[in-house]
Amino acid sequence: MLYKLTSFLLYIMQKSVIIVAGGSGRRMQSDIPKQFIEISGKPIIILTIEKFYAYDNDINIILVLPSKHIPHWNTLAVKYNLMIPFLIAKGGDTRFQSVKNGLALVEKGIVAIHDAVRPMVAVKTIQRCFETALQLGNAIPVIPVNDSLRVVENESNKPFDRNFVRIVQTPQCFNVNLIKNAYLQDDDIRFTDDATVFEKYGEKINLVEGNPENIKITHPVDIAFAEALLKL
Repeated sequence: MLYKLTSFLLYIMQKSVIIVAGGSGRRMQSDIPKQFIEISGKPIIILTIEKFYAYDNDINIILVLPSKHIPHWNTLAVKYNLMIPFLIAKGGDTRFQSVKNGLALVEKGIVAIHDAVRPMVAVKTIQRCFETALQLGNAIPVIPVNDSLRVVENESNKPFDRNFVRIVQTPQCFNVNLIKNAYLQDDDIRFTDDATVFEKYGEKINLVEGNPENIKITHPVDIAFAEALLKL
């Protein structure tokens, strides 16, 4: 019964996603920003947009782009005949400011904040994040660490129990009013994602299951991995 009620409330509630696309091609060794690189015939950012549209074709999509990248994006939207509605917010000098600019275009409901270069996010992951954020105010997708870990301290190192660690992904979902209030804080170098901003505001973070394929495309090998997954 609770699941049915949550599903109904999500159906009638305004849902938004802020897709943050401020990356460059430096680590990708590319002349174009990594979000515009093609995978399987489409720019990464369009694949990401399509994933959220597949989750809910009524979702409000907000792209946060540096001003200098907006003309190129407009060209791509026409070239690939993108028919999905979207809004554009101008990026700031930092990710914090970019997200804040995107939040200015969101009025109510639940908002997801997602890296443009995570096109392999599963629809099920998006759904879990929105459902949990509706119930608890926020939701952060994570996956376990499979590798052994060691902590390096000065000239020494020691093992660390991987059972106490999770890899954080996006989308990170929040009650709109709460995350907007959190972003009234001053920017801080310790803000590595939206969860750290929200936590500094005094809120408890709720973790949900992510999906292992939901990598952040950063290096050339990530392109090959994503292309292989899309062929499955």
